[in-house]
Amino acid sequence: MRGLVGSKSYIRYNTSAARQGVILPGRSSINRLYPMVSNSAKEVFIQGITRDGKTFRPSDWAERLAGVMSPFRPGGARPGRHPGYSPWCVPTLVNGVKCVVVHHDLRDYEPMAWDFCLNFAKDNDLQVVEACLLPDEPRD
Repeated sequence: MRGLVGSKSYIRYNTSAARQGVILPGRSSINRLYPMVSNSAKEVFIQGITRDGKTFRPSDWAERLAGVMSPFRPGGARPGRHPGYSPWCVPTLVNGVKCVVVHHDLRDYEPMAWDFCLNFAKDNDLQVVEACLLPDEPRD
């Protein structure tokens, strides 16, 4: 575990989080973190806008979060393969706002990874909405 969470150890992080009232991985319900998002949500959008309307920084936060979640994918991480984003946690741009789309399959595959994403949004006061990503319309 050394070096995975910067200079803090995972245990110290969780102990500190517990004292601050943060919901710990594996023990949360999305309803407690974000009451407006149902447990049956297929996709959750974490938007790069804080609840008071400010743009979240650093500007590459979405790519960083999706990069951390890249090993969590159908079939698991594949050693020796070119790394890429997990289909369950994808950075995107919606109406000029950076977002990360987190699919509910991540919750089923690894609840702690799902909780990590939602706690990231909560800790940084980011807006979270339940939605469905639609493909772009074909251009003629």
